[in-house]
Amino acid sequence: MLFKKTDELKVGMRLARPIYNKTGVLLYERNSLLSSQGIESIRNFGLIGIYILEPAEPVPPMTEADLEFERFQTMCVFAIADELNRILTGKKQQRTHVIVAEIIKNYGYVNEKVNFVQNLRSNEDYIFKHSMNVAILAALLATSMKLSLSERNDVVIAALTHDIGKLTLPLELVFQEDILEKQRVRAAMAVGISSLDEVFPANPAVKRICMQYLRLINSSEKEAASDDDKILLGTRILLLADTYDAMTAMRYQNAPISEVAVLKYLLEREEVYKRPVIDALVSSINILNQGVSVELSNGDKALVLAENSYDILRPMLLNFRNNSIMDLADKAAFGDLEIVDIMKTLDNRHVIDLDTLKNQGFDISGS
Repeated sequence: MLFKKTDELKVGMRLARPIYNKTGVLLYERNSLLSSQGIESIRNFGLIGIYILEPAEPVPPMTEADLEFERFQTMCVFAIADELNRILTGKKQQRTHVIVAEIIKNYGYVNEKVNFVQNLRSNEDYIFKHSMNVAILAALLATSMKLSLSERNDVVIAALTHDIGKLTLPLELVFQEDILEKQRVRAAMAVGISSLDEVFPANPAVKRICMQYLRLINSSEKEAASDDDKILLGTRILLLADTYDAMTAMRYQNAPISEVAVLKYLLEREEVYKRPVIDALVSSINILNQGVSVELSNGDKALVLAENSYDILRPMLLNFRNNSIMDLADKAAFGDLEIVDIMKTLDNRHVIDLDTLKNQGFDISGS
């Protein structure tokens, strides 16, 4: 699977991911061949680029739930962008509660883990996509932790609006790593958050969650780790959801950090992110589920055969090198062996789409 910027697209390329419009209508199926009209539509749609399949690459598996997740994300991000800009300019919300209700309906009553699929982000749409994903994660975590419906509602609203102040800043400033510029960004966030009680007078906890979240990210790890009983559980959920999405996000300029690496980061700082909230994340989304390929600390590569519900980082594996089965839960046998990362490439694929190769002009007579 390759990412191609819009101006690099060519007729005949195959789509790796479906494309939906802002109302959720499917415009192009996966494996569709791009036409000149299709390329023009993608340009008009405002996409910075799309994922395409390589000539010999089979269509990657996506469940109905995965496709619905992608469709929902597309619809939701347009609605969130409109709503945040409306709040920013007029300090009034119009559809926030409708958006929140849809997120909770879709991800607040899930009885099984979901595949949390990240979409590529540009600087222009980063805040909207980030806010959407943080809200979805917040709904999942709040449900796992059995928060009441009103508490779930508050934390999802907070997730949608916690970054609204960043929209007042130039895009190039928002992503700066300079300490002084970061202070300016945090100041803008504080101004945006300060208006939330005016926007949501019936939900006073929303502003409180966001202000506590801002205080935590402005403090040292030692201060953030304190067991202050005034810090709401919704605040801890927002902090973890924000961190997880920001670290695993796909931005065109930066490679994402893998889910395993982020999970290790959270566990190393469990005093800050709190173990019950981390456990809620692990129980809500697929990270090291069956079928995932991983790299091991001894250099071997392996396939996850079964999750370990007690220790997500120590599943049962099939070693590619010698076809041996390794149960990392058996610390007496594999105590020193660790999963380093998830394999993200498709270079080990063994299924070749011969018809596509032929259509692309390759000689397959010897196949």
